[in-house]
Order: sequence, then C-alpha cells, then structure tokens
Amino acid sequence: MEKYKPLVRKKANAMYLIGGETDDLIQEGMIGLFKAVRDYRQGHDSSFFHFADICISRQLYSAVEASNRKKHIPLNTYVSFNTESRENGIPLDEMLSSQRAESPEQLMIEYENQQDFYAALVKKLSRMERDVLDHYLEGMNYIQIAEYMGKTPKSIDNALQRIRSKIKTINN
Repeated sequence: MEKYKPLVRKKANAMYLIGGETDDLIQEGMIGLFKAVRDYRQGHDSSFFHFADICISRQLYSAVEASNRKKHIPLNTYVSFNTESRENGIPLDEMLSSQRAESPEQLMIEYENQQDFYAALVKKLSRMERDVLDHYLEGMNYIQIAEYMGKTPKSIDNALQRIRSKIKTINN
C-alpha cells in the first residue's frame, strides 16, 4: 500500500472537496487503493497499477460527488458559534444573542458588544467577503451566492473560510 501512496496523493491534490480537506481526499483514495488490493485478480489484461489507478479515481470522484449533494449543504456551510472568545470566554452565540439578557442595562451592553464585534469584523473583511457574508446570513448557500455574484463555488468557499478565520482573530 505504501508503494502506491504517492499515486493517491497526486490524485487527491488534483481535486477539491467542498467542506473537506486534502487529507479527507487522501483517506478516500486510500480506501480506493484498499478496494483495488482486495478486488484485483491476476490473469486479466490490466496491470495492478492501472487497476489501482482506476479504483482510486472512482473512489475520489464518488467522494466529491457525495460532498456536492444537497443533503450535505448544511454541514459544508456551517459556522460554529460555540467557540469561546479568549478575551472574555463567552461563546460567539451568546455574544450575538440578546435573548439571554435580563435587564435593560444588560440588553444595552450586549447590543454594544454586538455592534463592536460587527464593526471590528467589517473592518477586517474585503468588499467581496462582506458581500459573501451578507448573502450567507440571508440564507443563501454557496452555489446561490456564486451564481448571484458571478463567482465559482470554490471562491465563495474560500471567502467563507477567510471570514471564519477573521472571526476567530476577533474573538481571540
């Protein structure tokens, strides 16, 4: 299996998995290689290398197709709001929720925290990132945002990844 790992890496690096990483594709490719080892029968016209190449490719294509299914959109597009801020130790969802406030003073403090957070975020975002975030918060998915903005789903995914990273830097 180690002998064919460079083949798996080469094929995995040439693909993109929405909501995943290259390591996920390498793992899928290794599953394809395992299936090739399991299913290969000597005496056929093709070499093991060719057979493994086909099995790895098909496993990777299946993984990419599966990640593009509509049922995976929520997993591929979510932002975790449970990460605690290093500054005050409050999860992002609590900072954004005004329902937890008990008094008018607390409501005002939370409102000001939200405004400060949003202002800090907007300062860090590029124009495209702000547009992507606005559309995402309106409930649009990657594909809808990409079509609306005339961009590729990959560029939208990259923008959302940068937004997540910038949110983390503000919270830390």
